[in-house]
Amino acid sequence: MKFDALLFDFDGVLIESEYLGNQHIADFLTRAGHPTTTEESMANFMGYSGRDFITRLESWIGRPLPDEWNTERLAENDRLLAEGIAEVAGAVAFVRSLPADLPKAVVSSSSTHWISTHLDHLDLADVFGTHIYSGAEHVTRGKPAPDLYLYGAAQLGIPIDRCAILEDSPVGATGAVASGGHVIGLCAGQHCAPGHDARLRAIGVKEIAHDFDDVRRMLGL
Repeated sequence: MKFDALLFDFDGVLIESEYLGNQHIADFLTRAGHPTTTEESMANFMGYSGRDFITRLESWIGRPLPDEWNTERLAENDRLLAEGIAEVAGAVAFVRSLPADLPKAVVSSSSTHWISTHLDHLDLADVFGTHIYSGAEHVTRGKPAPDLYLYGAAQLGIPIDRCAILEDSPVGATGAVASGGHVIGLCAGQHCAPGHDARLRAIGVKEIAHDFDDVRRMLGL
């Protein structure tokens, strides 16, 4: 193992939620009179959380979000929390194959409730324990700031330059690169269209993995 700890983004790295979530956003905005494709949603909103996410949505449509936004978004989230979401191919086996004593954490823009519930669905909750950190809950500045990665590394007690970070979104990769960790851009999810790897490289990601076998090789496992 080339590194002393692993920091995992969650949506699009461990579960196939990015395409589903952005499809729902695009469908809602289109029905509200602002035609938006899933690809446009991913390009403009993926990786953001909290007020930053809402601000970008409202900037896109040029007005406050319709009143029904919160109701529909919550209903969709509740449905996915109840039903679960498929893993990114190979994610569960990869996480289970890691040494039990290797420090590891989830660092995500999603809420801790969302992360914990889906880790339960994947039967991975015991792997991360309490090391589940949210950009909307644990730091003042979420992604694309580097703060969440630095926070996660500090909670594990590992210097950030000894951490490998698995990220899939340009927003997340921006913060991960700025943190000083070793970033592996994972292009294994359904949302990673041709050219996604080039977008990550342009941000400064040096290594691109197209599946978890690539990740294993890059980590020296």
